[in-house]
Amino acid sequence: MDYFQAQVENLMWCCERFIGDNIDNFSRQGIRLQVVGDTSRMSGSLRRAAAEADEATRHNSQLHVMLGFCYSGKWDIAQACQELARAARANELSPDDIDESLLASRLATSVAGEFSADADLVIRTGGELRLSNFPLWQVAYAEFFFTDKAWPDFGEADYLEVLRSFQSRDRRFGL
Repeated sequence: MDYFQAQVENLMWCCERFIGDNIDNFSRQGIRLQVVGDTSRMSGSLRRAAAEADEATRHNSQLHVMLGFCYSGKWDIAQACQELARAARANELSPDDIDESLLASRLATSVAGEFSADADLVIRTGGELRLSNFPLWQVAYAEFFFTDKAWPDFGEADYLEVLRSFQSRDRRFGL
């Protein structure tokens, strides 16, 4: 096993452990935890932990936390299109019925078939000036803030600076 694969497996194990260790906390605090991504690429134990967390917290409404594992924006749009194509082939809908709203409802990040709110702000740490296959559909009208600081070094003062910058922006939502 190469170094990168070992890192990925360790990260999945840590996430699986985090989810499993905190399901009761999430439930007590009213937090809905939803894991989104290509489940065929997740370890079986992570898939089980994600399913358990989803089932245990699905009716919570204080806060909705969405964790992406094996997730890519391109994958999400492609799987939504495949689902709609299968439905059209089965005569469950007409291709003419497909619009932005219907496609959005089939994204992995939708909640029970209802499109989740788009992101308002994306903070990109580590000096990278690319999206890295973020949830592409959901950031269509987001404001971006780029910083050279690495994520572990990004603190409260940095976050407040980002919020001040965000508040001063003239959001036009594509207009």
